[in-house]
Amino acid sequence: MVKRITIGGSAVLGVFARCTEDFLLTAPPMSDEAQLNFSQELGVTTVPTLVGSSSIVGSLVAGNSNGFVVSGNTLRNEVAQLKKLAEGLKVQKLPGKINAAGNVILANDTVALIHPGLIARAERVVSETLGVDVQRGTVAGLKTIGMAAYATNKGVLAHPKATETELSKLDEAFGVPVNIGTVNYGSPLVGSALLANTKGYVIGRDSTGIELGRIEDSLGFL
Repeated sequence: MVKRITIGGSAVLGVFARCTEDFLLTAPPMSDEAQLNFSQELGVTTVPTLVGSSSIVGSLVAGNSNGFVVSGNTLRNEVAQLKKLAEGLKVQKLPGKINAAGNVILANDTVALIHPGLIARAERVVSETLGVDVQRGTVAGLKTIGMAAYATNKGVLAHPKATETELSKLDEAFGVPVNIGTVNYGSPLVGSALLANTKGYVIGRDSTGIELGRIEDSLGFL
């Protein structure tokens, strides 16, 4: 099994792709080998897409088993294509000036933690699209919580400088084990280099064995 990989030569997987229980959204093109690896490790269908003509799909999309919240800059044809390829799921744009959805939303299938500065309409869009309760918060004092932490239906991995108060809030909100860790040889922005669901995970190529062990423990793979 190949756990440590790159996307287009980059180890920041979470910037370029977004993983849910059933789908992996990632910028094209992707080799057959890469698609096979993702399918084997995550048990997902790979959906090639751009968001606002940009390849940083992971930063611009948040999602779960119910739908995807995408950047307000997403083009109409991109939304239509995503709805077609991820049939049955809701897709909505995140309104407001703060709309890099993947950076500012941390979600699994039951709850979402969002950037404290998102407008009320954005909060409603997140709730309606993802079908979850929504709370506001920070991780390690960072409002870009989609990069400062990573959540699945089995666990949450958070920035190593997350405070006890923040960790307690994550624990209470998500109702799954919460732990701290790093990726890519010490990067605290765990969401930038991790793709995971309840079936498996992949991580940036520069990550260490110790980091893999912490992820496996935190996300319920041990």
